[in-house]
Amino acid sequence: MTTPMNPGMGRGRGGQTPGLPTPPTGWVVGSYPTYAQAQAAVDHLADEEFPVHEVTIVGVDLMQVERVTGRLTWPKVLVGGLATGAWLGLFVGLLLGIFTQPMWGVVLTGVVAGSVFGVVSTSLSYAATRGKRDFASTSQLVAGRYDVLCEPSSAEKVRDELARFGMS
Repeated sequence: MTTPMNPGMGRGRGGQTPGLPTPPTGWVVGSYPTYAQAQAAVDHLADEEFPVHEVTIVGVDLMQVERVTGRLTWPKVLVGGLATGAWLGLFVGLLLGIFTQPMWGVVLTGVVAGSVFGVVSTSLSYAATRGKRDFASTSQLVAGRYDVLCEPSSAEKVRDELARFGMS
């Protein structure tokens, strides 16, 4: 049996269902080239006891940036797989070793099995690329600028405060 839901119940700001992506609301009170600057502006507002619960930081002009960290070679892949697998095996071995005696035997087995698993899995993964991706990298989502928005009721006061301290 289902019960009727109260139409106002379970809704977030503006009648939106919580958890679903919704566009931000408010007026732009400041625009910054870095997230750190936008965060500093909001922190300043918090220090000055402004209603920061009405403020939103919005990244505009999003882009995915992939920074190349180095060249991949078979030795680097094998050593990386060995190290990762050994750490995983050590962790599992220590967890299982708590409940068994002698503990060192289980830990050693975990490290050896983890090392073999790490080398095999990274080797297969690297071999599958067939030389088309011989580099390591990290990816990050960044914005071209960061706008600080504020609800209209406080926007003018917030904009004036940021301008007064050169943060707009």
